Amino acid sequence: MRTLLITGPGGSGRTTIAAATASAAAREGARTLLLGTDPGDTLGPVLGDADVPELLTVRRVDPDTGFRADLAALQERAGGALDLLGASPLVPEETGPLPGAEELAVLRALRDAAASEDAYDLLVVDLPAAPRALALLALPEELRRVLRRLLPPERQAARALRPVLGRLAGVPMPAEWIYGTAARLDLQLAAVEALLADRGTVVRLVAEPGPAGDEALRSAALGVALRGLRLDAVVANRVLPEGEAAGWLAGPVAQQRKTLDEWREEHTVHPVAHLGRDPRGADDLVALAAPAAPEATGPVRWPVADRIAEDGVLVWHLPLPGARRDTVDLVRRGDELTVTAGPFRRVVPLPSALRRCTVDGAALREGELRVRFRPDPELWPRTR
Repeated sequence: MRTLLITGPGGSGRTTIAAATASAAAREGARTLLLGTDPGDTLGPVLGDADVPELLTVRRVDPDTGFRADLAALQERAGGALDLLGASPLVPEETGPLPGAEELAVLRALRDAAASEDAYDLLVVDLPAAPRALALLALPEELRRVLRRLLPPERQAARALRPVLGRLAGVPMPAEWIYGTAARLDLQLAAVEALLADRGTVVRLVAEPGPAGDEALRSAALGVALRGLRLDAVVANRVLPEGEAAGWLAGPVAQQRKTLDEWREEHTVHPVAHLGRDPRGADDLVALAAPAAPEATGPVRWPVADRIAEDGVLVWHLPLPGARRDTVDLVRRGDELTVTAGPFRRVVPLPSALRRCTVDGAALREGELRVRFRPDPELWPRTR
């Protein structure tokens, strides 16, 4: 299954483009699932009530239902500990989702779509606006890292002793269900990580060409690169007509043309014409002529170049298109490297060869962060 993650600046028309792309793929014979992540029904008005392609399935994330199910399951597993504390049970139907429940519901929907028994050819995800979407896509990796720190798997070695300790203390021991819950959550997050890393998964950014859209697009492209995701293309939405049809819009048209030329130097760009109205229904979605969903691509690589013979170092190449030198920062902690680029931050594990090295410097060149590592003589195998 191919997965197309669509996001962009707020108000750029990403929901419309997601609907148009999914509809076009279904009309061409691909079994398509369109997943809406907005709690409100934003896809419904765009798609209209009629003429939805037969091969198109539309679903919307429901954080309320997922939160209530999780709350009920948590209370069932932790019932003994809650009784010990004298806690009154919560009624799920009377409890609203807590902050973060919506993001977890989206991750669950992505996992379920990937594991669905329905054989979809294409999954199109209408993500939130770019800053929130990138934070959402960072969650699986970040949460798994936190879980491993708080509950290292090796600490479960004492599992056989817990029933004995429980009998001695006379109270139920909650550690077992805590580790069980953490293990289940880790598996779920790993499934989402696998979906994001799959060679059939790409990100497509939607933006309106112009100064505001240009700045937002550059920031989003940097965030996509730092997360190690594949940027398939940029959809330039609401492009105004040129030539004699431009008329009194000659100034905005010239500005759009300038922005489009700059985008084409760095990205594959698909212009989508302005219809002169908000697209609604099947006819308008067809008129948009949204670009087709991409085929599977190769993996994103952060290669390590061996320059020991020439300079005595290994160089790790991290693509950071559009990053500015004054907004980039690096911190080495153990076997991890914390990379900050603009408003984005990511903690990445070092490749095994670099763990036996010390950081020797870094430089930002041609849209790449090149980090130099010098082998540690105490850890690096000596040659005779």
